[in-house]
Amino acid sequence: MRILWRPFAFSRRLLKVENCRITESESIPLAWTSLIQKLSRATGIFLLDQRKRFSTMPETETNQRDSELFAPPSDVRGMTKLDRTAFKKTVTIPVLKVRKEIVSKLMRSLKRAALQRPGIKRVIEDPEDEESRLIMLDPYKMFTNDSFEKAELDILRQLNVNPQISKYNLELTYENFKSEEILRAVLPEGQDVTSGFSRVGHIAHLNLRDHQLPFKHLIGQVMIDKNPGITSAVNKINNIDNTYRNFQMEVLSGEENMMTKVRENNTTYEFDFSKVYWNPRLSTEHSRITELLKPGDVLFDVFAGVGPFAIPVAKKNCTVFANDLNPESHKWLLHNCKLNKVDQKVKVFNLDGKDFLQGPVREELMQQLGPLSKERKHSVHIVMNLPAKAIEFLSAFKLLLDGQPCGSELLPVVHCYSFSKDANPAKDVQQRAGAVLGISLEACSSVHLVRNVAPNKEMLCITFQIPAAVLYKNQTPNPGFLDLLQRIMKIHLLNAGGQIKPFQKKKHKLLQSLN
Repeated sequence: MRILWRPFAFSRRLLKVENCRITESESIPLAWTSLIQKLSRATGIFLLDQRKRFSTMPETETNQRDSELFAPPSDVRGMTKLDRTAFKKTVTIPVLKVRKEIVSKLMRSLKRAALQRPGIKRVIEDPEDEESRLIMLDPYKMFTNDSFEKAELDILRQLNVNPQISKYNLELTYENFKSEEILRAVLPEGQDVTSGFSRVGHIAHLNLRDHQLPFKHLIGQVMIDKNPGITSAVNKINNIDNTYRNFQMEVLSGEENMMTKVRENNTTYEFDFSKVYWNPRLSTEHSRITELLKPGDVLFDVFAGVGPFAIPVAKKNCTVFANDLNPESHKWLLHNCKLNKVDQKVKVFNLDGKDFLQGPVREELMQQLGPLSKERKHSVHIVMNLPAKAIEFLSAFKLLLDGQPCGSELLPVVHCYSFSKDANPAKDVQQRAGAVLGISLEACSSVHLVRNVAPNKEMLCITFQIPAAVLYKNQTPNPGFLDLLQRIMKIHLLNAGGQIKPFQKKKHKLLQSLN
């Protein structure tokens, strides 16, 4: 690297002219040659052969805009196999020379002016003077000593620092570029760039689009290089449409090991990511549901996975019944319950969701909502996190229980997840859930937007109490109600002269059915 000590000796008069000409919408060029070209066009100003007085960046660089200063070289476009050495590039950065003993004090006052670029040191050694240091300045803001604000100039005078700005040829390498910058430079111009992913322990889980597939191995390696702790990058190659809710994946780069360990909401989970379902984007939702339950409450987790709802709820001293059809999920659910020391509070099942609801859930609800239920102070919650199909499973609640209905305040609360592509997703979910149950839920349910899954596709959670009319088979009114109804019907018959008027026919039919 080479330092060039040729100060920018523009006069204040010249700078004022230039400042008048630059508008907010006009980008300020980084290349000093470009700046001189602008100044030379100012009315009444003539700068002859300025290039001889200034050491400038290469001509190809002078034609680039500000946003491209820290962009990788243009010749990496189309690269499919990562070549890190191809990302070398030299840029010119303004610097300020200061005595090394005042650097710390001075940097606090030059926060605005100093270079803010991750991965690049703001203070470097002066190759020509071991007693001095060079402070890298922001090339978008700092051009001459007039670029300093008054407060900055005051502190420079107090510390006896010459405000003269020089420039420094800085060599950038692959390590200096962000992942998004690398991919934007490599992928076809104008195409979407994948710089985000779901992190599952040491695994980066990507969902690449078709136009990104030719670059998939390069993308995977960049994700590993630029994210400490990531040692494997995988891409989902099919939708979650099988019985066990996992998906096929391809290892793009790094380790083949899919055994991972994650920590979410102060709970630790271990599992084989290639064989179970795990979505770190649902962390907030897991926490939201957990906060709804109080110690002593009961939770039925119909599609429990490896336990992100069940285990945090059990840690709140609740009773949990957790189920998953996938044998691998069942295995890791048991493991994670022991790992988090809640195995005595969670009863684990390996059943189809419908069988779980009509078997263990039914048996427990018969006890929870039985004759002694009036003395019960805790709530019952049922979580159904299978958004692609959970609404279909609501039919299992229809006429599920025998006996007399419990009080409405004791009826179970259902949290059912679903996807929707409708223009009004909340209403869509309410109508579809209500259609399965045979009732309207629009006035007695709430819908929570969980996240945007894809363009025009939302994930939502509908919450409601299961009406007694849906949950119970036999809802015979008590004798007192029958007597009252018979007296009302007799009065109506007498008033009608023995004739049943049309609006009374429904009551008459009801009385006949009760008798």
